[in-house]
Amino acid sequence: MVRRYYDLPSLTALAVFEASARHLSFKLAAAELNVTPGAVSRQIKAIEDELGVPLFARLATGVALTGAGEDLYGALASGFSRAADIVRNVKHGDRAKNVTLACSDAFASMWLIPRMPDFWTRNQDIAVDHLISDNPREYRRAEVELRIRYGFGSWSNEDAELLFDETIYPVCGPGFASKHRDATAESLADLPLLHVDWVDPDWAGWDEVLRRAGVSHGPTRGRRFGKFFVALQAAQADQGVAVGWHRLVKAQIEEGRLVRLTDLELPAPGSYYLTWFENRTLSPTAQSLRSWIRETAAQERES
Repeated sequence: MVRRYYDLPSLTALAVFEASARHLSFKLAAAELNVTPGAVSRQIKAIEDELGVPLFARLATGVALTGAGEDLYGALASGFSRAADIVRNVKHGDRAKNVTLACSDAFASMWLIPRMPDFWTRNQDIAVDHLISDNPREYRRAEVELRIRYGFGSWSNEDAELLFDETIYPVCGPGFASKHRDATAESLADLPLLHVDWVDPDWAGWDEVLRRAGVSHGPTRGRRFGKFFVALQAAQADQGVAVGWHRLVKAQIEEGRLVRLTDLELPAPGSYYLTWFENRTLSPTAQSLRSWIRETAAQERES
């Protein structure tokens, strides 16, 4: 029997592991690969038996990568991403100039996309593919070269560069503000609050904002939304008070569609970062987009 040249587990097993690690879910990996969850579990067990170490910790709520699993996933994600780039170049030739950028729905719709015409004007031969998702696990997909993330600047196997900090404060519609002109930070908990169920736990909600402001409160009233933009639409319609993220809402405030309520203002716990895989060389198109994002972020800091 001829021994495998690179002394690796089978490529099928490695592909199953990569998908499982990216999703942190055997079920989602199975759906992506069009196999059963049982088949995924068997492939993962086969790799773990071959390597002699566990790659996943099985938890009551799902699975998490072990240290060995993180190391293997980092290498595979980088290698698969590079292979995907080469395959795309082979398919489309040297004229193909695509780059995939990932970010949240709120950041894309309220900060990035309004500024993109400047990039398109300067780089008409580059096509930017936008992966817009509020689930940060999607950002690990092989085709993603750049990400704009909100958080604390540390993500596994990614280089992170600070773009700018953020400030948060209560916002509402002009009619609501007129009706509650005597509102104070201490009375916010008694008003109808508009909550956003962020998938990413790094984004602060009303409970954290009130706690950091030192406002004592019990259960808060109000409605819940799955999208930040929809919560702001409810705020503009005088339905309650939303947590305003300054970089995202300042255009609506300047236009008078939203107004600030009370003098409460806090530095956000996190900041916005530009990230890319630390072990992957960025394509020339990605480098061009990264340079433009850096320049635009510098203008944002100055303003």
